[in-house]
Amino acid sequence: MDWLLEPFQMGFQQRALVGGLIAVVMCSVVGTWLVLRGMSFFGDAFVHGVLPGIALAVVTGGSPHLGAAVAAVVMMAGISLVHRATTLKEDTAIGLLFVGMMALGVVIISTSDSYTGSLTSILFGDVLGVSVDGIVTQAVIAVVVIALALLLYRPLLALSFSEVKARSLGMRPGLTHTLLLVMIGAAVIGSFQAVGTVLVFGLLVGPPATAALLTRSVPQMMLVSVVIGAACVVTGLTLSYRLGTAGSATMALMPILLFFVVLAVRAAVLAILGRHVRSRAQREQEAPVSALPGAEAR
Repeated sequence: MDWLLEPFQMGFQQRALVGGLIAVVMCSVVGTWLVLRGMSFFGDAFVHGVLPGIALAVVTGGSPHLGAAVAAVVMMAGISLVHRATTLKEDTAIGLLFVGMMALGVVIISTSDSYTGSLTSILFGDVLGVSVDGIVTQAVIAVVVIALALLLYRPLLALSFSEVKARSLGMRPGLTHTLLLVMIGAAVIGSFQAVGTVLVFGLLVGPPATAALLTRSVPQMMLVSVVIGAACVVTGLTLSYRLGTAGSATMALMPILLFFVVLAVRAAVLAILGRHVRSRAQREQEAPVSALPGAEAR
């Protein structure tokens, strides 16, 4: 037990733990809908889309959270503009802005005197540098994300089945989709300091994807996702402390590794159960034949 508790006796590790757990809650709630709706690419695009805003804030000494928020709004507006003003599909607009926004962010941060350090911190985070003020900001954003998730539960559930279904129930799928994009942006903004703009995608998709393999309902999926994410944060921070590896990267790697472990175990269990069911069905088919009069003589 000391092996697990010792890393969290220091203040910066405790703040890293709290920041990571808050990020997990936000990412699990939002990530559940991304996985269910097949919108993981949206999440990845937003992860890179906020980079210019954060980079500009770092260079000018402004607020990274405010810069990320402005960049997220620009990202959403750009996706909407390309989708409505052309015949191109939404994923094409996302792909264009994905590359463009990330490239712009790197160009902006390259003007900084501490180019390498600033870029590394933005892309891969600095979980051990999470401050009390940063945690407070995270908590406020998390409350907003959870409140939106509760208000939009039924519309998002209907939209996950089909847009036609949602509209037939008197809902507004377009508005629901836009608000989901807002939730994605908020989750990314609230989590980037803990794990960076690139690695936040691991928390956004990893735990929900793993939970999807183990659950049958949306509430269960969200709850299991939070539990998985929390376990990954604790494990990642502990391993980074013991092995001397990057905290943010180790923490973001855990849910990806866990997903493939669960996937392999699940496939093995299903294969064993499948063989058992087929064997039982075969025995049941053979039993009536052997019970017929004269079956033994034949």
